[in-house]
Amino acid sequence: MDEDSRIADLDDVPTDSTLLFTVRDGFDEREAVLTRTEDGEVRAYENYCQHWTDVRLDKGSGAEKRDGELVCGTHGALFAADTGACTYGPCEGAVLQRVEVAVADGGVYLADDGYEFVEVGSSMEYDLSSDRSLGF
Repeated sequence: MDEDSRIADLDDVPTDSTLLFTVRDGFDEREAVLTRTEDGEVRAYENYCQHWTDVRLDKGSGAEKRDGELVCGTHGALFAADTGACTYGPCEGAVLQRVEVAVADGGVYLADDGYEFVEVGSSMEYDLSSDRSLGF
């Protein structure tokens, strides 16, 4: 695998949350998250809720996971970590946009030809003065 596409060490991908990273699609940058499935596989999805696409699942400190599902802190929607399918909430039946990754040599690599890896974390600026998240 190409070192320029290496996102993180496999051991850095949390089991109970997500790891935020940034990809580039042409001139546009987008956030994505790495997460582990119940069986330990690594999946990646674009970092937005299917209900309102301006709502980020991971705001920089990891998205909450409950019983193997990613939680949208704004709507309470639940997304299966293995498929990205919304199993509960206002966007039930919708599916998170998948980003292809591969695991090799103890690392996680971007394997999606539609994107170029930029960095771990977010390269975007957000207004952090408004926190619309629900408390769980």
